[in-house]
Amino acid sequence: MPFPHSLLSAARARRRRAVGRLVHRGWRWVQERGAVSPESPGPYRFGSLGDGTRLAFPLGTVFNERWIHLGPFCIVGEQVTLSAGFLPGLDLGPEPIVRIGGGCVIGRESHIVGHQSIVLGDDVWTGPGVYITDQGHEYRDPGLPIGKQWPRNEPVEIGSGSWIGTGAVILPGARLGRNVVVAAGAVVRGEVPDHSVVAGAPAKVVRRWTPEAGWEPPIRTAAPRPVPDGVTAEQLRALVGWDLHLPGPVDGGPGAGAADPSAAS
Repeated sequence: MPFPHSLLSAARARRRRAVGRLVHRGWRWVQERGAVSPESPGPYRFGSLGDGTRLAFPLGTVFNERWIHLGPFCIVGEQVTLSAGFLPGLDLGPEPIVRIGGGCVIGRESHIVGHQSIVLGDDVWTGPGVYITDQGHEYRDPGLPIGKQWPRNEPVEIGSGSWIGTGAVILPGARLGRNVVVAAGAVVRGEVPDHSVVAGAPAKVVRRWTPEAGWEPPIRTAAPRPVPDGVTAEQLRALVGWDLHLPGPVDGGPGAGAADPSAAS
């Protein structure tokens, strides 16, 4: 008697589901074992790797990590490039080239490419696909291919508490102040003052907070819903694992805890 077609189809479907579960379980195991942390650095020898910091697997291009310093409690997403210098194996001197402060979050498939000095303060967060570099190509010699002309380095600094939106580009020489919002897709160069929102290519200041005037132009979106009564900061920290600060005025600081979503997303 031939095997019923319906039973055969059901058996094949069960097998596909089982194989799928196995593949996903195996990949989660690989991601867990491949992640880089102070306890499990793998083949990498960073200049410093702070407590609680974790680089997700698979990593992007990482080389000359001896000149890359990461502070504590950073989260680095998958396929993030962290590099210092032109090529692996260089001696880049006594000082770090890339310095990332504590509590930073680097979105997946971002690139931080340092040659002279890139400094991220504490609690700098980026969306995915952000590009930060301190080197640009020269093109002034019309008779020489641009890729063969000697590049120009200018240090980059991003102030603590800043947010860099998806796909933004931070160019050589950029100096961003504290708590700056960079809109998605913006191309940033030059000085950006504290508590500013910048957007466009090239990026321009579209909103700024000052103690005298507050936010100009005013933020017209509704404030985030408050945390329910009775939830303590300690409970939030235990739940999320970060040093959270509730929205609202704190010691005379900006009144709005959240950035304008229309500018940052």
